[in-house]
Amino acid sequence: MANILSLQSHVAYGYVGNRAAVFPLQRLGHEVVAINTVQFSNHTGYGSWTGDIMTVEHIDKIFTGLDQQGMLRHIDGILTGYLGDSVLGEVLLNWLQKLRVVNPQLIYCCDPVIGDIGRGVFVKSGVPEFFRDQALSHATILTPNQFELTHLTGIEISTLADAKEACRILHNRGAKQILVTSLTRDDADSSQIEMLLSTKDEAYLVATPRLEMPIAPNGSGDMTAAIYLAKYLETRDLKQSLEHTAAALFATFDQTLKLARRELAIIQSQNELVQPKKWFKAQQVI
Repeated sequence: MANILSLQSHVAYGYVGNRAAVFPLQRLGHEVVAINTVQFSNHTGYGSWTGDIMTVEHIDKIFTGLDQQGMLRHIDGILTGYLGDSVLGEVLLNWLQKLRVVNPQLIYCCDPVIGDIGRGVFVKSGVPEFFRDQALSHATILTPNQFELTHLTGIEISTLADAKEACRILHNRGAKQILVTSLTRDDADSSQIEMLLSTKDEAYLVATPRLEMPIAPNGSGDMTAAIYLAKYLETRDLKQSLEHTAAALFATFDQTLKLARRELAIIQSQNELVQPKKWFKAQQVI
């Protein structure tokens, strides 16, 4: 069991941000300290919502309170997702550096939420630059989608070679592991969707059937990062962690489709988060 701090958005209804990350982390056997960057009625994919964005001062106070109680010294991993402002990112890195003095082996899993194919960039100006220029060098694990991989590197991804070259650029900037959470390329089977896991020395590719969702549910990237971090903290095995993540995500999407849900069927799929019934083998590509 590991202790994980998750800094992400929160919604009262639905499954994005911490709502898509905390339960899977707990179901996989880890303790979670959750800090919410926003408190919304529902995610923004619905077009309208109510609620508030937490101020940077508020979040810094939460970190300070946890530190005063001695809780932060026990953190093994930090997971971050949507950041409303680049200033919040700077607060995060300040605390990350303090925690790494106590625990130099602390793992930072950074989901660089910037945008997506079809939607473009949907974060404030300064946030993409924060990920590119500051967060990358601190990240143990970086989990961009294909759009974000292109945005961070300037490389349009149409082949596996393109994806690997983009990962190489990010490795050279400091990211140790890169999990490309959704990869679609011209030189692959169009009936499948892939995930690519890369380090400087090795890379693995896993494919799952592409499910035709009437409306693509939000939060899948948040859930992917959480499951991968959970399994990697448990096993320290790249290939096994990737395969488990792919299998758990496929099971959740399959259940979501069967139930005709707008939101991810995380609760209904919880047993397969732990023991997926269908396994997908990863192929080493470096």
